[in-house]
Amino acid sequence: EIDINSISAVFRNLITNAIKYTNPGGIVTISCTPETKGKFYTLSVKDTGIGMTDETVDSLFRIDKNISTRGTNNESGTGLGLILCKEFTNKNGGEIWAESVLNEGTTMYFTVPAKQ
Repeated sequence: EIDINSISAVFRNLITNAIKYTNPGGIVTISCTPETKGKFYTLSVKDTGIGMTDETVDSLFRIDKNISTRGTNNESGTGLGLILCKEFTNKNGGEIWAESVLNEGTTMYFTVPAKQ
């Protein structure tokens, strides 16, 4: 059984980040897809924002590589939100990852087990 509060926190953080790093008029798309044999769901938050380099993507979930980038309205952050997202996702039996293209946007994915 998943902890709905921690998964909600993951979802909120990913949506907030997508908005934070997308310019006005940009698009944020949220989706949920059932995966192989109904064992889990993949949720994604996709934006048309500023994107990230491969190096930044590789460091997103690492506490030793705390990265905080200012948002499109110069918002600041702690750099800890995605580290907590990884912790919450893992504790619920899921995974989290990102795909991004600099200046084109980012898609954040995470999985949660389906109720059996």
